[in-house]
Amino acid sequence: MTELIAVALITILATISPGPDFAMVTRNSYLYGRNPGLLAALGIALGVQVHVFYTMFGIGLIIAHSPALFSAIKVAGALYLIYIGWKTFNNKARLAIDLHSGSPISPFKMLSNGFLTNALNPKTTLFVVSTYTQVLRPDTPLAIQFGYGLFMSAAHFVWFGMVATFFSRHAFRARMLDHQSALDRLIGTVLMGLGVSLAFANAVR
Repeated sequence: MTELIAVALITILATISPGPDFAMVTRNSYLYGRNPGLLAALGIALGVQVHVFYTMFGIGLIIAHSPALFSAIKVAGALYLIYIGWKTFNNKARLAIDLHSGSPISPFKMLSNGFLTNALNPKTTLFVVSTYTQVLRPDTPLAIQFGYGLFMSAAHFVWFGMVATFFSRHAFRARMLDHQSALDRLIGTVLMGLGVSLAFANAVR
């Protein structure tokens, strides 16, 4: 029971802490509506499983003890965040958004945005690897380990689903879109800032 409580608390705190996932869901929700935001949330939940699987099969231990490999993951995630942030910052098409029309972006694109943001996020790497290596006991059954992984994904989907629902509300979204130029620049700057901070985190140690 103590193990379960520890996993639950760590998961909830790691999920609700602001980061690239939050910025991505917020961006998709206010620009394109609730369903695209929910698809991004689902992509994030699926991305968590990438970290769970490589951790359970031992690759997490390699990452934890291989600075070069972890740095490569960090750079890949950083470059993706910088790319998405730059596109958001310079998105001229946003002025033509119609609140009553569907999203001009394909569902697969929305899903993949969320998936890649999480799968390439070193923050999630550290969260999952540390949880499985520090909290779980060596004799924890494999089925329970899979269950913890599913709980992590479910927690991410529920939280970011609520974020998507909040930021896609019609009245709130309309007010945000009235100031979308400034908001896009703000979110784009946050995403690029997160990417740059991740890329250079090791350099300042």
